[in-house]
Amino acid sequence: MQIVDLFLRMASRMVTPTGPDARLPIIFYHRVLDRRDPLLPDTPDVRLFDVHMSTIARLFTVVSLDEGLQGLRAGTLAPHAVCITFDDGYRDNIETALPVLQKHRLAATFFVASGFLGGGRMFVDTVIESVRRVPAGPLDLRWFGLGTCLVDDTTSRLAVIDKLVADIKYRKLESRSEACERVASLAGDPLPDDLMMTPEQVAALRRAGMSIGGHTTHHPILACLGPREAEQEIVQDRDRLAAIVGSPPRFFAYPNGRYGRDFDDAHVAMVRDAGFDGAVTTDVGCAACRSDSFLLPRQSPWQRSPLRLAAGITRSMRVKGDGRQAGALAAART
Repeated sequence: MQIVDLFLRMASRMVTPTGPDARLPIIFYHRVLDRRDPLLPDTPDVRLFDVHMSTIARLFTVVSLDEGLQGLRAGTLAPHAVCITFDDGYRDNIETALPVLQKHRLAATFFVASGFLGGGRMFVDTVIESVRRVPAGPLDLRWFGLGTCLVDDTTSRLAVIDKLVADIKYRKLESRSEACERVASLAGDPLPDDLMMTPEQVAALRRAGMSIGGHTTHHPILACLGPREAEQEIVQDRDRLAAIVGSPPRFFAYPNGRYGRDFDDAHVAMVRDAGFDGAVTTDVGCAACRSDSFLLPRQSPWQRSPLRLAAGITRSMRVKGDGRQAGALAAART
């Protein structure tokens, strides 16, 4: 491990710009599970998350979003700086992820969709937990325009989940709720209602030294809403989180997060006007001095080995940009 760490540190020094050319990788998670789940194949369990955090703590300097942006603007960003973020507000963020973060003395920002706190359920979890519970055999999905699908193993269940999520994700909120009720009716058994944090747990995260960010109230795709409804989603979430933790959140994460597809410049203006200091996307890249503070790119650390994780973060430091640039590149490829 010491030889590998030494090699990675040397490689990082060679490719990591400093001063006005510095780069800030921002990584993001959603959940950290007690154990691996075949229906959540890309979600780390606590053992893998501990490996990730141990690797990051040894090889990088974890900074808050505020510290990172200030360092980029001033040309004083700490060498090998990295930000850690979480989206949505899952209960396992405090019960499973927080102890690991504290073990390695790391801080993170948690972007919370406040409408699901205390018993709510994200639409994607309604889909996953419903498909998990349906009996093996033909599954009638004609209501969704998906015909009849055969469900008989993990692979087929994952395929059904992907199809349903893709269909439901871009519906307006009322239609999304109706679709989720239809999906839930397929399961027969009750679905879990304890997947998200309570308001008290969000406050406890803040007391533990973590940052709380905005993520809309109900996690809609902002581009699917009218201007007034989109603004309400942003502002109401801000206000509820401020009431929970005692101060307004300073940073925001766009739901789904692809610039030009899930949100646009009008929504960027709404977030800025709501008083946020910056916002993150899910467009891949690395923040740089001239990146738009309201279009900060992020990357998901899907790598399972410490070597690949560290190499991936280090490699990303060679690429600067923001969501607007990443969105233009994506559009050019299609």
